Amino acid sequence: MTTKDHITKQADGTFSFRVSLGTDKRTGKRIQKRASGFKTKTEAKKARVAMLAAGIADDEDIKQTKFGDFMEDVFKPWYKTQVKPRTYRQRLVLMNSEYLTRFNDIIIDQIRPIDVQHWQVSVLKDCKQSYARTINIMLGQVLERAKALGIINENPVRVVGLIKKKKAKINFWTQADFQKVLAKTNTNTYTGRFDYTMLWFMFMSGLRSGEARALKWTDVDLEAKTVNINKTMDYHNRNWFETPAPKTAASRRTVALDDDTIACLDAWQVAQAAMVTSEWVFSRDGIPCSDGQFLDIVDAYSTLAKVQRITVHGLRHSHVSLLISLGENPLQIKERLGHEDIETTLGTYGHLYPNSNFEVAKKLNGIFSKEVPDEPK
Repeated sequence: MTTKDHITKQADGTFSFRVSLGTDKRTGKRIQKRASGFKTKTEAKKARVAMLAAGIADDEDIKQTKFGDFMEDVFKPWYKTQVKPRTYRQRLVLMNSEYLTRFNDIIIDQIRPIDVQHWQVSVLKDCKQSYARTINIMLGQVLERAKALGIINENPVRVVGLIKKKKAKINFWTQADFQKVLAKTNTNTYTGRFDYTMLWFMFMSGLRSGEARALKWTDVDLEAKTVNINKTMDYHNRNWFETPAPKTAASRRTVALDDDTIACLDAWQVAQAAMVTSEWVFSRDGIPCSDGQFLDIVDAYSTLAKVQRITVHGLRHSHVSLLISLGENPLQIKERLGHEDIETTLGTYGHLYPNSNFEVAKKLNGIFSKEVPDEPK
């Protein structure tokens, strides 16, 4: 659909526009504003959309804004102020994806629930359900902002609902699997020592990949047997990486380590110092590792040990499985993992708990007497 864009080219080659911003509540007259002197039509369009978004926005004029213009001129600048730089860069990929830009030339007020439903079906044909849902959430956020600004009356994504969340199965290593992996490591070489340390630490600590890769030796207290989690790794390339604070307060935590893990870190620190000067715990050459390097190690040893292939995050899952097998309760696991609430822990790892239904039944046996006491005479 197309509509007039309200931009006028002047005799001197510049561009201008006029907007209606509703009605003055005191006088009852329409509020109109005009701006001119823009060198390009694009500049004029951006200024017009920004003015409309900042105005009363109850006039039909603003409802002629195209989705693409709203995204570029209103949503992106606002969203950038709402999230951390790393999050914005990640979301920007979604905002610029071909799936969202399909709406660019449609008047935002004319995106109907049926349009969203057809779009969802189309995206699901091209993408995994988890990615399709993520894109769907982004579209919903854009339209929700348009609703908040009065540009649309209802959010069609809310009407239709989000693409359902499909719980992905996360593979993990059992204790037996991990024993096979360890048997394939060789701590007599520098690279082998690094591989062993990385695999052991991740399996025994349950840290997220970004948390582990952001660790500096100053975060490790070998005497107190703890690691302090106060940042995460945002890795772009060898020359560009950042360590922003974790997303949530719960992620900032101190994780206690067992004696064997402390000994493992101690041995790696000695080996690393003999080869390179590095402030990073997980570094072979002075530069922190990327998630891809971690994954390469996991992949290699999955093959060597002939155990199921898992992701780096699967090592965190493996750690939880180990804790559950040791009888640790969910609240302790929640604190160790850095989850904000117990629902996250149980929702993610609840399926790992054994079915204790019959054990509960056994405990209920005989807790009350079967005999009915005599009535007092």
